Amino acid sequence: MARTAAWQGVAATPRPAAAAPELPAAARAGAPERVEDGPAAGADAGLLQRYLEHVRVEKRLAQRTVTLYTLDLQKLQQHAAGAGVALLAVRSQNIRRWVAAMHGAGRSARGIALILSGWRGFYTWAGRQGLVRSNPVQDVRAPKPGKPLPKALGVDEAVQFASYQGTGDAWLEARDAAMVELMYGSGLRVGELVGLDVQAGAQALGWIDLDAAQAHVLGKGSKRRELPVGGLALQALHAWLALRGMGAGNSRDAASNGARALFQGRNGTRLSAQAVWQRLRQRSLQAGVATPVHPHMLRHSFASHMLQSSGDLRAVQELLGHANISTTQVYTRLDFQHLARAYDAAHPRARLKPGPDKKS
Repeated sequence: MARTAAWQGVAATPRPAAAAPELPAAARAGAPERVEDGPAAGADAGLLQRYLEHVRVEKRLAQRTVTLYTLDLQKLQQHAAGAGVALLAVRSQNIRRWVAAMHGAGRSARGIALILSGWRGFYTWAGRQGLVRSNPVQDVRAPKPGKPLPKALGVDEAVQFASYQGTGDAWLEARDAAMVELMYGSGLRVGELVGLDVQAGAQALGWIDLDAAQAHVLGKGSKRRELPVGGLALQALHAWLALRGMGAGNSRDAASNGARALFQGRNGTRLSAQAVWQRLRQRSLQAGVATPVHPHMLRHSFASHMLQSSGDLRAVQELLGHANISTTQVYTRLDFQHLARAYDAAHPRARLKPGPDKKS
């Protein structure tokens, strides 16, 4: 069966039986070889066709991957042709210039990284064929992607969500209300939440001291920390504990992991993180919150609202259990956005639009 050329618009060039060709004269001399519309351009196209056949037949990559490689190498050929440089004479400075152009045109850092990976693979193969002496993409890196801001609820939305009282199953409603109050009121990670036990013990990863109004949790890096538990969270926990034993599946052995868990599923097993995600999403829709809520959004909301109220970055770091304060500093950007929105909405000078310059 005839093979379809993976390189669009270029006839497939059979791989020569002879040894790999020598380096072009211009490449050996260290000077870029000019590419015209004649033999040099055809040679580049044939070279890329050989490489695509290699990744498809010898490396047995999926057709989707070969298609992506084809598109990336088309970009490489276009850049090289635009610069008048043969593919085998491309230098690192050419690659960096093209990366800067792609970044300036709005291509994402992740997209550029994927393109560079395809180019790097091509020149690695060319080096093994003896066609180039060094890989011009080897030391070129994509721009660092910007860190997205964590998504947090507004204060009114968070209060609306935490105050929601559903009319469904009383057992589930009490459990979910207690989970929401703990995550928003104390900034717990979902893993810390589901790891809580009813009582302190040698095997307990975490527990709630109701008398002291404290949560003892095991965070990242196996670091323990103590967190205050607010009055509304304590109230929700008492309501949940009064109903907890009425759930199905609680006849299991008292020493089992599920029986020790503060938050259980209907089958008596410890609630999973995935189940918490699902319950919060469903509850946020029922509460009329515009954005579907997930556990980390409540943690982000806790941190952002604490910082807005107190301005104490170090205290928020301790409450969140961050090892480095630089991790916590992202919430200062959220805090500034909140202040900027408040300024734009309230200050009379912010609402004035600049008019045309007045002539004297």
